[in-house]
Amino acid sequence: SYMIPINEMTNNTSRLLDVDNRTILPYKSQIRMMVTAADVIHSWTIPALSVKIDATPGRLNQISFLINRAGLFFGQCSEICGANHSFMPITIESISPNYFIKWMS
Repeated sequence: SYMIPINEMTNNTSRLLDVDNRTILPYKSQIRMMVTAADVIHSWTIPALSVKIDATPGRLNQISFLINRAGLFFGQCSEICGANHSFMPITIESISPNYFIKWMS
């Protein structure tokens, strides 16, 4: 996903935080996430969920976490990884398991 450009923002988007393709996950479900990188080391971080994991080229790392409520959770790459480091936001949208199943189908 990519940061939403200023000219495409609406009243419901957060400047420099929201993305064009959110990660949709169910709450009250154990989540197992596997990450890697294609270029350099990144550190995938969602502070409100206490989630931080390194994405390393050539390696597959995994983390498990639980989201307790519906909502939007913002994060970023917290490893200085290059010129566009500050333009790597992460947005997780947590929805009910029933809505998640409907969204998947």
